[in-house]
Amino acid sequence: MNAAAPQPVADAAADPATFAHTPYDGSRKAFSVGLAPLDLAEWIEPDPKLAATLAQREALIRDKRDVVLREEPSSRAAQAEALQLVVDHVTARFPDLYRLDGRTITVLPTGRSFDLDDPHEAPLAIAGQLISDDLLILTPSEAGYRLTAAVLCFPSAWSLAERFGQTLDRLHENVPGYPSKLARVMNRIFENLKVDQPVWRVNWSIYPDDELHHPESKERPRHWFDDPANLAPEAFVRVERQALRRMPVSGDMLFAVRIHVDPFSTFRRHPEGRALAASLREQIFGLDAEQLAYKALTEHRDAVAAALERIAQGE
Repeated sequence: MNAAAPQPVADAAADPATFAHTPYDGSRKAFSVGLAPLDLAEWIEPDPKLAATLAQREALIRDKRDVVLREEPSSRAAQAEALQLVVDHVTARFPDLYRLDGRTITVLPTGRSFDLDDPHEAPLAIAGQLISDDLLILTPSEAGYRLTAAVLCFPSAWSLAERFGQTLDRLHENVPGYPSKLARVMNRIFENLKVDQPVWRVNWSIYPDDELHHPESKERPRHWFDDPANLAPEAFVRVERQALRRMPVSGDMLFAVRIHVDPFSTFRRHPEGRALAASLREQIFGLDAEQLAYKALTEHRDAVAAALERIAQGE
């Protein structure tokens, strides 16, 4: 397991020309676990576009509930615990964005208020409208840790409806190298992770648009432009930041997943953009056929790499 994950760039949220995370900077290989210790003070990242992001999440939870929200009835206590962890964190970490009055929390940028004890709503549905992160709960069972509740508004080519209820190994069975190399590591991490030892990791993919809501490919394939010359301006780097912690009361595992999307044009404005573009190009060429297919880059690898090469050369 790689012991060090890439660190966030300082003040990234304040500078639109700065990537929040760069897991393609050469510090680790693709398709490695790459977990690093997480400071719980940084559990939930700030979002400079919080109001717009939360408006999209609210609409998805309202209009596509079966697509973005799933729960087993027995998970309600763990959901409530997760919601309380979110509330405790955001009210302490972002007091200018959230106001707590008894058991009612208000998101100040949107003006939306939520009853934390609403008996008619799933706690994760409330939590999913407070922060930009998706939240997934995995509960230990005889078969291993299972996905028992989730609010997943911004999946990266992944179907919650198809994956809900599956074990950790089933959830990752299509990840190249997981069954043969990574399964043992991941299961050991899940068994041994302590409440006070949260961890985090990041991974990357390339998309033809900056949309956050990308259900799995059978439902919504990635449509690239036919003209390779138009590929570069339309390509985006999608980075998924995953934070994993064990909840202290239930003992369940809680994933918080935040999506960052940046257009290729950001490389041109970033002070280290040429080097980052060259590193991403090198990682793409280092992927084998199975890995390219998993990242949906089989047909577009050369066009994406050519666009990155032009940026790296300063054209």
